[in-house]
Amino acid sequence: MARASGGSKKAPAKKAPTKADAVAPAVPAGGWAYCDVKPQSVPDLRADLNPRRASLIVMGRSKWVNGTVLKYYLYSADRQVGGRNRRSTRGLQGAETQLQAVRDAFGQWKGLGVGLEFREVSDINEAEVRIGFDQNDGSWSYVGRDVLGIPQDEPTMNFGWDLTTDWGRVTALHEIGHTLGFPHEHQNPNAGIEWDEPKVLAEFSGPPNSWTEQQIRHNILRKLDPNEVEGSTWDPTSVMEYPFEPGLIKRPEKYRDEGVPPPTGLSPRDIEWVRTWYPGLAPKGPPTLEPFVSRPLSLKAGEQADFLIVPTATRKYSVGTFGASDVVLVLFEEIDGEPVYLAGDDDSGVDRNALVEVKMQAGRRYVVRVRLYSAWASGQTAIMVW
Repeated sequence: MARASGGSKKAPAKKAPTKADAVAPAVPAGGWAYCDVKPQSVPDLRADLNPRRASLIVMGRSKWVNGTVLKYYLYSADRQVGGRNRRSTRGLQGAETQLQAVRDAFGQWKGLGVGLEFREVSDINEAEVRIGFDQNDGSWSYVGRDVLGIPQDEPTMNFGWDLTTDWGRVTALHEIGHTLGFPHEHQNPNAGIEWDEPKVLAEFSGPPNSWTEQQIRHNILRKLDPNEVEGSTWDPTSVMEYPFEPGLIKRPEKYRDEGVPPPTGLSPRDIEWVRTWYPGLAPKGPPTLEPFVSRPLSLKAGEQADFLIVPTATRKYSVGTFGASDVVLVLFEEIDGEPVYLAGDDDSGVDRNALVEVKMQAGRRYVVRVRLYSAWASGQTAIMVW
């Protein structure tokens, strides 16, 4: 799995679920149907930005702050969307077996001990992740935080085939991987793949994918920006990898003759990278951030710091960073023990600091999370509430 260098400080990792019963998915009738990942948003960075600084921003832009509760909604026959009638979402509705397969896939990711939480909700208006089951639209997902820019009544992920088969279970893990911010593994420029382009174009323009040339280039032939995959070599066993039949790859020669086998589930590198980006949260909780007292952020690229705020007075507060750094800062309120998003700011690529201004209530608990993209000049970065 492609990832950035660096990473957050980790709590002891839980043992990964065993995959002793994992088997390679059989080729589905009609051939392999693949994920058509949605194009990612591109950060609008100044042309004169330091290349290393730009690289670190690109690497981290899709990832969530650790500790986020991602709420997901499953389109089903017993749920209505807002004031719409059921017929308006009928094509998106999944059977209970399909819904359960998605729940199981979220459970596998969570079972790795990651610092994210996944919670199913019955109200689409509460959900960041909205999952449809349109069998005429293939399987796809938006990548990472891009889901936040999708209209609330539209899906951010879709499953276009049965998820109860071995290939379906892998597909569910794969699409959730995109939502966590991970790209297609075979597009890793470190893979050294040389494609037989005419054969690839011919293969995927026909069924079951029937893609346009643009889709084929976007999902297969295009290589990721090297900035996005620093610190990683190609992992052909990753759940973010496609299987490929022999003859589509010219080099490496092993894969020309043998093809790339289908993944059986989460690979050891998948597990390592997701734990690096989303390490388990410390059980004792974050330290307290007192008003008007700055706290240094001694972070490496990709690392995160969390702080607890318990106001003694009800008023409008400012929470912000200081120093020459690029960060994403997110403020949550703890409600019934769960962090609920209040406000956030991303100062990457601009010469200012992250700042949010929010009214906070005396005695309530708030958590601010700061993930560092880069520190682009000498000196310490700090955070303060005032």
